[in-house]
Amino acid sequence: MKKARYIHLADMLSTAIEEGKLSPGTKLPTHRAFAEQFSVALATATRVYSEVERRGLIVGEAGRGTFVRDVGLPPTLGVRQTASDGLVDLVFNMPGDAGDADMLRAGLRRLAAAGDLEAMLRYQPHGGRAHERRVIADSLAGTLGPINPDCLLVTSGGQHGLATVALGLLRSGDRVATDTLTYPGFKSVAALQGLDLVPVEGRHGVMDPDDLERQCRARKVRAVYLMPTVHNPLGAVMDEATRLRLIEIARAHDLLLIEDAAYAFLEPDPPPSLFALAPERTVYVGSFSKSLSTGLRLGYLVAPETHTDGLLEAIRATTWNAPALISGLVTGWVEDGTLASSEATRRRDGAERQRLCRTVLGGSPVLSHRNAGFAWLPLEKGVRAEPIVTRLKAQGISASGADPFATTAAAPQALRLAFGGIAMDALAGIFRTVRDAVDAASVS
Repeated sequence: MKKARYIHLADMLSTAIEEGKLSPGTKLPTHRAFAEQFSVALATATRVYSEVERRGLIVGEAGRGTFVRDVGLPPTLGVRQTASDGLVDLVFNMPGDAGDADMLRAGLRRLAAAGDLEAMLRYQPHGGRAHERRVIADSLAGTLGPINPDCLLVTSGGQHGLATVALGLLRSGDRVATDTLTYPGFKSVAALQGLDLVPVEGRHGVMDPDDLERQCRARKVRAVYLMPTVHNPLGAVMDEATRLRLIEIARAHDLLLIEDAAYAFLEPDPPPSLFALAPERTVYVGSFSKSLSTGLRLGYLVAPETHTDGLLEAIRATTWNAPALISGLVTGWVEDGTLASSEATRRRDGAERQRLCRTVLGGSPVLSHRNAGFAWLPLEKGVRAEPIVTRLKAQGISASGADPFATTAAAPQALRLAFGGIAMDALAGIFRTVRDAVDAASVS
């Protein structure tokens, strides 16, 4: 069967890239110039570029054109690279402390002495054991207000919590408003569930209520996904007035609010949560991964009673229940003060790392929360992220550009640096390597 003309041209362009005839960073002709060069319609040229971009070989950048990608990097500019590749990992934020292993040993000894180990070997209630739900609910009262433990459901981590919301409360084709830069894990959930993400403009991670209202008037929006307290990747904390305005719009358009609080513990004096302000339409997604350990996959959802049945069904369909051993460990740490101590340690550690980051990177326009183990580094006009990521990879450092976080068609040019798990004595040198790579790209 004869190939369609656009596929033939896409194959030709792909071959030229894969054989090195078009090197990484080469700027391609405009769609119109390509159409004229090969005597095809403009629409055909657009299909050619779209097909080659789908293959991960080129990337379009807003206001700058289309460029050949470095095929040695994954299409997500580093998000799938990990420390197992032998690289220093600035992609995934993995906070830790020298005392974490001792914390685990003490927790396991406590569980072993508790006398209910046999119960942990059995199936558990889908939403978690009643006692543990009460413990977590009570610990959140200062942030969310009094919580009915029946409305708190234990999940296998925050990511599982997001998947549970998508599976239990949303349907394929539903539109979910998000920031133009958002958490990649939610993008993955949305793609699997067939959700249509609607980018909403904002400033430095704080959603613009007026643009949300415009989007809701233009189309039917079902929900809004937000990280109002310590946005990932930008670190912003949304002020109370903006929260109230967003809630006003959510009530006017009957929107479900999904509040991701994975990093909220980093802000010692946050405004009231969306759940506290609008408990009738907010699902609060929490996690212990960043405050205790990324390997202990335990999280929770706090939701209106009207939504718990759907959420429970999604938990049953995906994991049946969170592992009792993990939930027993974590709730014990909640009760004995270990969690509060660990959160304070993470805040102090993050603050020290942020000071070092800003000191080494100098005048660079770093966006971050003052206690976070990650930062966002916008690049100067005309500087592209991909060559910097390539250069850093060659120097043994895995870093990420903006693509994994972007919900718009073209991602901004920036680096996201996650340094919560890097040894402190090595961090200054790593920051200097990043700074030098950025400087080299700026003058090339």
